[in-house]
This record gives sequence, structure tokens and C-alpha cells, in this order.
Amino acid sequence: MSEASLSSPEQARRAAARRRSIAMMFGCTILGAVGQILIKLGANTLGQTNSPIAMLLTPPLFFGYVLYGLMTVLFVLALRDEELSILYPIIALTYVWVAALSVVIFKESLSLLRSVGVITIVTGVAVLGRSGRK
Repeated sequence: MSEASLSSPEQARRAAARRRSIAMMFGCTILGAVGQILIKLGANTLGQTNSPIAMLLTPPLFFGYVLYGLMTVLFVLALRDEELSILYPIIALTYVWVAALSVVIFKESLSLLRSVGVITIVTGVAVLGRSGRK
């Protein structure tokens, strides 16, 4: 069914579902970034052990895994009402948040080349988002 043949309430419902899906994807990027930071913090505390039990019982690692699980659930919910080709590029923003958080939390440097990469990602997501509007 084309958009033109939909009733106004149906168009409004679909627009609201689309906005909700996009918001959920942005939530996924935050959960993924914080999860990755927690996993890095946990990895730093593991030392030389390769024990899967230690990896499960280290609180930052455990909660990082939990956030990844929540991110996956949110991703599935978002996919119910929007196209994968529209939503998936938003996940690239996770790298932007991880890069920023890494500078703040781990005192990592953000070189000029990495900064250009971050700007490229943000620009790419914006272009794909605009091209996906109906």
C-alpha cells in the first residue's frame, strides 16, 4: 500500500512508529558505547587471566555484556517498524560516542585523522538518514 493511499491517522501512526524506531536506534548507540567502555574497563582489571569465569564475574565486563544484551533487544524492537537499511547506519554513531568517551575516561588521544573519521561517520549517517525519508 502506498503512502498516498493511507488515511491521515494511519500516516500519523506510521510516522510516530518511525520516530520511535529511530529513537530506539539512538538508544542502541548509547547502550553499545557505554557497554564497550565497561568492557574495556573490565578488560583492564583482568590482568593476564584468560578465564571465562573471571570474565563473567568481573562486574564491569558483566554489566557491559548486559548493556549489549539490552542493545540487542532494543534493536529488534526498532526493526519491527522501520527498514534495516534506514536504521542500521545509525549504529555507526556508536563509534563516535566510544571515541569521545575514550578521550574523557581513558585519556586516549583523538588524532586529526580519527577526528576526520568521526566527522565522516556523522556526515554519512546524516546523509543516509535524509535519503531514507519518505
